[in-house]
Amino acid sequence: MRRIPSLKLFLLAIIVIAIASFFGPAERSLGTNVRLVYIHGAWVWTALIAFGAAAAVGLIGWLLSRQSLHIWSSALGQAGIFFWITYLPLSLWTMQANWNGLYLTEPRFRFAIDFAIIGILLQLAILILRKPRTTSLINMGYFAALWFTLTRTEQVMHPPSPILTSNSLEIQIFFFTLLGLCVFALWWLSHWLRQRTNERR
Repeated sequence: MRRIPSLKLFLLAIIVIAIASFFGPAERSLGTNVRLVYIHGAWVWTALIAFGAAAAVGLIGWLLSRQSLHIWSSALGQAGIFFWITYLPLSLWTMQANWNGLYLTEPRFRFAIDFAIIGILLQLAILILRKPRTTSLINMGYFAALWFTLTRTEQVMHPPSPILTSNSLEIQIFFFTLLGLCVFALWWLSHWLRQRTNERR
């Protein structure tokens, strides 16, 4: 049986996510526009999961001296940057649809822009250096800085854990299903990026 390429599975997952987003449960105050909030939230959580996984795998790679884990750290970091960058237009769309304007000075949005720029520059450095062990160190440092800054960034348009504190089980089930689909897409994108790294070696 012929194996389906990782990139095709990633693209298939994106299509499924896009279709599933139209079936999210409406919410009393935001109506059907809350569906943008679901995908926006799941997308950025996926980016954070990718960065955390890149840091964790990189650390294990250092502890065990495994080159293959450093390569996985690189792939997860690159996939995380993809989700982080594409989360930005989703954020703008969500602002416009739900609050009829773009609040570009919102602290969490400025934070996202800053770490998108930093992340792109670091990933470019990783591609230039081509040193897997250094890649893992960069990914660990990036995630630590991102998490430290995130926990200290003021929340204005981002209430803390709105899904986790929701009284609607339907909303919670839908959101975590959507998050699962996003993580599925993350896995196949990371898998494809790892394959490309191995091909260049």
